Amino acid sequence: MDEREFDEFYQAAFGRLVGQLSAMTGSVVEAQDCVQEAFVRAWLHRSTLSAMSSPDAWVRIVAWRLAVSRWRRAKQALGLLQDRTTAPQDLAASKLDRTALVAALSRIPAEQRRAIVLHHLCDLSVADVAVETRVPVGTVKARLSRGRRALATLLTDNSTEVAHHD
Repeated sequence: MDEREFDEFYQAAFGRLVGQLSAMTGSVVEAQDCVQEAFVRAWLHRSTLSAMSSPDAWVRIVAWRLAVSRWRRAKQALGLLQDRTTAPQDLAASKLDRTALVAALSRIPAEQRRAIVLHHLCDLSVADVAVETRVPVGTVKARLSRGRRALATLLTDNSTEVAHHD
């Protein structure tokens, strides 16, 4: 699928897919965001999309998975905020944990960081990470394993440092 064909596909399918996804999610805005993100991913896979019998289905599935993933993250965040047993200091610790994670991520090699972010934060499968990063699946698995191990060490070291400063 060349650029012109992709543009035509986008123009023809975007509204229809937003309508379908908004019916599934109950939110037009959420549907627009997820379908737009799915089309960004479709652009990366446009050479294989042209061979598919229904590229609409591929985009719809990706958009749905994105919506489900967002819903899960929102539900978790809402649960934390609504949990009556969560004291203000626990919320502060949660922010500290996010800060520590970002700091730890910045300290691991770029290829490990990219694999961790794509897989765990963007919810891409190992195979999708391999496609996106253009490396074999085994390489992605190794990067994820090494990255997790490095993060565990860095985050453990960081929590020890924080405990000593208190």
